[in-house]
Amino acid sequence: MRALPRRALISLVQVYRTWISPVRPPTCRFTPTCSEYAVEALSVHGAVRGVYLSTIRLLKCGPWHRGGWDPVPE
Repeated sequence: MRALPRRALISLVQVYRTWISPVRPPTCRFTPTCSEYAVEALSVHGAVRGVYLSTIRLLKCGPWHRGGWDPVPE
C-alpha cells in the first residue's frame, strides 16, 4: 500500500514527459533532467521525501543557478 502514492506520482511525471515536455523547448539546466530526477527521487526515497527533493530541484531551476550535474542524494 505504501508504494501506491509513489507509483501515482511517477505516473504523473510520465504523463508530463509524454504529453507536455515534447511541446516545450528544452530548457533544463541540469543533468539528469528534472523529470528524470523526480522519477529517481520518488523511486529511491518514496513519495514524501521524493516530492521534497523534486521540489527543491525545481526551485533551483532558474537563471540564479548555474545547473550542471545534480544527482539524487543517497
